[in-house]
Amino acid sequence: MMPACLPHDLLWLSDAAALVADAGLPDWLLWHWHPGLPVVVRRASARPGWIAVGVRGLQRWQRAALWADSQHIARRLSPEQLAAQQGWRHHPRLAVLPALQALQQAAAALQGCGLVWGITGSAGFELATGQPVLSNSSDLDLLLRCPQPPDPAQLQTLAAALADLPCRVDVQLQTPAGGVALAEYLRGGRLLLKTDSGPLLLDQAQTAWTASRHSQTEQCT
Repeated sequence: MMPACLPHDLLWLSDAAALVADAGLPDWLLWHWHPGLPVVVRRASARPGWIAVGVRGLQRWQRAALWADSQHIARRLSPEQLAAQQGWRHHPRLAVLPALQALQQAAAALQGCGLVWGITGSAGFELATGQPVLSNSSDLDLLLRCPQPPDPAQLQTLAAALADLPCRVDVQLQTPAGGVALAEYLRGGRLLLKTDSGPLLLDQAQTAWTASRHSQTEQCT
């Protein structure tokens, strides 16, 4: 059995019929998605036997929130596994894509931050699939695993290293209760926590580590 599926994991399905939607599959899905392309785990309240996933097409408007039968998960790739592959170093579009150049420049600081990190968003999808979804204006989306409250000074150092890169970098801290934006966490005060049951506005950042999880993550089988 594979480990539990977590938000931002990429999943490959063994059968297109494993996907279902609450209100019917979008027309574009039949033309722009097939089981050779992954779906991405999204946040949603658990349904036994099903994984909440998102599917993307070639255009920005082609996004669908669907459900995948957990019995048809053929392969799982986590953001940190994707980062460990270091696929940006020899990517054919490295010279023309700011997001990949930012990865190249930030890799040492990310490796030295003391936290497990991974690549999500369009950069993660292109590195995992070879599909040209990144553009010159794409942000770089990253994830930091934070099972315990991180050292603010440690995060300030990392944020400074990410501030002067070729593109905007959006970092999310993955806590036991959900996801928090690094920029909000460092700013202090109230912050938004993304959970499986929806966003929560927290008065104190520590709540992101002390709150119980709102739903159990479905196992990948």
